[in-house]
Amino acid sequence: MKITHATTRVLRMPADNPLIVGLPAPTETREFVTLELGTDQGLVGVGLTFFGGALTPALKVAVDTLAQLVMGDDPTQVEAITGKARRAAGSSGPGGIFALALSAVDMACWDIKGKAVGQSVCALLGGLRDRVPTYASGALMRPHPVKYLAEAGPRLVGMGFRQMKMQCGSEPTVAASVERVRVMREAIGPDVDLMCDINQLWSVNQAIEIGRRIEPYHLYWLEDPTAHDDYPGLARIADALTTPIAAGEYHYGIVPFRHLLERRSIDIVMIDLLRVGGITQWMKVAGMAEAFNLPVVSHLVPEMHVHLVAAIPNGLTVEYMPWTLRLFEETPAIEHGQLVVPKKPGLGLAFDQATVKRYQVG
Repeated sequence: MKITHATTRVLRMPADNPLIVGLPAPTETREFVTLELGTDQGLVGVGLTFFGGALTPALKVAVDTLAQLVMGDDPTQVEAITGKARRAAGSSGPGGIFALALSAVDMACWDIKGKAVGQSVCALLGGLRDRVPTYASGALMRPHPVKYLAEAGPRLVGMGFRQMKMQCGSEPTVAASVERVRVMREAIGPDVDLMCDINQLWSVNQAIEIGRRIEPYHLYWLEDPTAHDDYPGLARIADALTTPIAAGEYHYGIVPFRHLLERRSIDIVMIDLLRVGGITQWMKVAGMAEAFNLPVVSHLVPEMHVHLVAAIPNGLTVEYMPWTLRLFEETPAIEHGQLVVPKKPGLGLAFDQATVKRYQVG
């Protein structure tokens, strides 16, 4: 089997979130680069990538370039394709646009690989489970007032979620941060897992002080409490708190995860499929985490991450961030707070052509 053609597009869509109810519709947009990678056997694999910002056109060019580079290659030979792309890119990797572009090509190859043998990507990777826990994300954001959080939390529980994530970090005082977490915990009760994302906004000392004061509310994890590359600082926080520390979404490639693990900087390894460089690299990080007896969680694109988290023994939960749901004809179902692995071959995804037609800008 050989790769024979590729189609890439830029879609600009409203930056909405279907889990948010009762707030004004956002005026911002969100851009995605999509890839359809075709073969001489009629199989087509789908991939996507994005990061936001003004460089989306450059990202599309990078995806185009890597896709053209592998024309004539066997899409099932994912390591060979990764190696070829890395050599051709020279010193432009392993991070940044190179990793983001490689991820789209890599996931499209895995999609083809699954379709070629009639198995899901989850099955190809080990097929440990047919479903995995998932948590509501993006509905309890930093700008939202505390009153809204108190209403939104129970609404998410009513939708079937047993886990959800809120944001903190921009509050004017320590007391305000503590109050925000308290309100959320009391709104959803003690039996729903509650995570809190700081997005690197605290100093190490802030994280330790506030982290200790919110320990009575039993967070499932505290995410990215300080700068993502402050490995010793993260280790100080992890050592000082009983609350598990999760981080990793900001890292490109696999090497930074070795530093996080060796420094014992984190308790939960969060891997971003797009930044790590695709499914091939994601699985390598998951294996490293398993060797350190640490669980793995995902960041964004739940439609694809469900296959990965469900396939590995240390997969903990999938972030249900519904930014990309509208891109596809059908997405994985949620049953009793768990995301169900699609039974269709490959990733089980197809781009919704009506969405493509409506939102394509490049």
